[in-house]
Amino acid sequence: MKLLKTRAFTCHSTRHFICQLTHPIDRHRLTTLAALIASMIPAAVHAQQTPPVQQVLITGNPLGSDSIATPASVLAGQELVLRRGSSLGETLDTVPGVSATYFGPNASRPIIRGQDGDRIRILSNAGASFDASSLSFDHAVPIDPLVVERLEVLRGPAALLYGGSAVGGVVNAIDNRIPRAAVAAPGALSGAVEAKLGGAADERSVSGLVETGGSGFVLHADGFRRRTSDLRVPAFERPVEGVEGGGAPTERSQRIVNSASEATGGAVGGSLVGSWGYLGAGVDTYRNDYGIVAEDDVTIRMKRDRVALAGEWRNPGHVFGGLITTVRGQVSGVDYDHEEVEGSGAVGTTFKNRGAEGRLEAVHRAIPLGNSGLGPLRLEGTVGLQGESSRFSALGEEAFVPNTHTRSAAAFVVERFSFGGVGAGSGHIGAGLRTESVRVESGGDADGTPRFGAASKRSFSPRSGSIDGVVALTAEWQLSSSLSWTERAPTSYELYADGVHAATGTYERGDRDQSLERGRNVDLAVAWKRGANRVRIGAYHNRFTNYIVLDATGEPDFVDEQGGSVPIFAFRGVPARLYGFEAEGTLRVLEGARNIDIDARFDSVSGINRATGEPLPRLSPRRAMVGVNLLQGSWTGRLEVQRAQAQRDVPSGDVATSGYTLVNLSASYALNLGRQDLLLYAKLQNLGDTLAFSATTVQTLRGLAPLPGRSLLVGARLSF
Repeated sequence: MKLLKTRAFTCHSTRHFICQLTHPIDRHRLTTLAALIASMIPAAVHAQQTPPVQQVLITGNPLGSDSIATPASVLAGQELVLRRGSSLGETLDTVPGVSATYFGPNASRPIIRGQDGDRIRILSNAGASFDASSLSFDHAVPIDPLVVERLEVLRGPAALLYGGSAVGGVVNAIDNRIPRAAVAAPGALSGAVEAKLGGAADERSVSGLVETGGSGFVLHADGFRRRTSDLRVPAFERPVEGVEGGGAPTERSQRIVNSASEATGGAVGGSLVGSWGYLGAGVDTYRNDYGIVAEDDVTIRMKRDRVALAGEWRNPGHVFGGLITTVRGQVSGVDYDHEEVEGSGAVGTTFKNRGAEGRLEAVHRAIPLGNSGLGPLRLEGTVGLQGESSRFSALGEEAFVPNTHTRSAAAFVVERFSFGGVGAGSGHIGAGLRTESVRVESGGDADGTPRFGAASKRSFSPRSGSIDGVVALTAEWQLSSSLSWTERAPTSYELYADGVHAATGTYERGDRDQSLERGRNVDLAVAWKRGANRVRIGAYHNRFTNYIVLDATGEPDFVDEQGGSVPIFAFRGVPARLYGFEAEGTLRVLEGARNIDIDARFDSVSGINRATGEPLPRLSPRRAMVGVNLLQGSWTGRLEVQRAQAQRDVPSGDVATSGYTLVNLSASYALNLGRQDLLLYAKLQNLGDTLAFSATTVQTLRGLAPLPGRSLLVGARLSF
């Protein structure tokens, strides 16, 4: 397979329009463009748009509560359509408390409250993704937002339900590849087709899904294809010698070199469904060929195949003596590979991960405990088992970790004491415990090359627990809080890494004697809601007695056989503290034939290595966003201003990042065509073509990968 190249095109028709808008423009053209966007919202439309249906959070909510103590965000429906990027990190970057690693446009993994890597659990329909994205910043997550129907984010520890790799939070990408309910009348078809064109990466994408089946058997099929060119950015001085060495010569550039991509995928699934629940299976595949921004002539060829079985049995009745109301479970297996292809066409390094996981939960019925002045009292809860096994291998000249086999088994219980019915004084208090057994085995120098030493293994027994509560202070005000303590077993690379990591330009060394990562977290929030108006303000504090970081050792640089040198870094546990503040809200300032809403978001995170007093690396700066939304009949328009402050709280070896302000515009039109619904939309990003760099990008790459420049993307989604 040939390496991906920048794909140029001649501007004509629609593409000519996009080219003109995304090239540098003068003030007159900018004024004309603003008038064009404004003209898309006519005052003559009087029909009201149907408000979105409120859905119950799935992730971290086994009892199906309307409210949980853990801060959570959901992207679905039209909002997800308009927010979708080429990666999970880009799509979720506007969520409070969530930023992205941003290793260029293709490899961008979510960061939650300053924590990334194996502390953030990436799930696909609540199942493990089994990839290599936490190992290296240049490894993409093999989940494409094009086929995701709903994204749920838990901000804060979720280790109780999902294990140690969720101590920072969870991102759950939900689709309907295993249908959970009837989707249409018997014999009828439903589905959607979506196409997008434009953007800073000149995206050309199409996706579609079709489903059929009423009560009985439901079938689902979907597919997508996405192609992008090298990302267009504001003009900047690009180091021409890559990421190594200070004082390298630069060249003026308006592209991120070697950032083009081509991704395809699809799935087929089916389920037996009924009032009793569902039982189904699905098979999906994902392919992604994309350039590595840190190396001009290296491309990753990634593939992932997954098979899954899932089901839910509702109201099993006498089978469990009436005690159990719901039993749900899932099993999945993943075959993941990616090859790093050199400019000559030779494969330099091959990464493989073969993983399997299973999960079983049982929800017991609500047990009445009488009444009090607050109303009825009841106890309900769930118990569960979870197991995972993954075999990881890295073969080739840039492999810096040995072959490893990681296995874990866990049991957990969550109980909730509810009081009152609805309204003021009602609420619940929950508590839970989880115990795990984790074994990480290294194959050592299995290929005979003396690099990683003898084979070895480590065993760990992490335990986690939490206490939380939610109470309605009035009909409009709600208070929530949680206290948790978590333990995480070190990963294979934190234990056994030993070699040059080309993506970061460092020599990384693990510690075979690494201890459990231990932390305590407290979260407190207050929320207010009245009609379309809502506000949520929260604060959190994490204190770790052992926080595993990758730190410079201060040793002389490692020199390879070609004479190149890189600094030496080591994984080690340090006492640390992470704390922050989040606020978000929506205010309706005009309601009637035309609705106008103003929404705002603010988040801040700070982190300190308590052993040295230095800030923790790659923390997001203080960020604020204000948006004005106009809704009139079938038309919507949005003006959004995003501000990121300068990030000067950086550890030694890193450099400060300047602040920036981005202005975005979007508009959409929803048209009913009988049995079909058509959504047309346009997004104008970074209107001012502002040059900006992300503070959460690893420092050795930051100068090569500015944030996207001004661009226009248009799309259409037809649902039937």
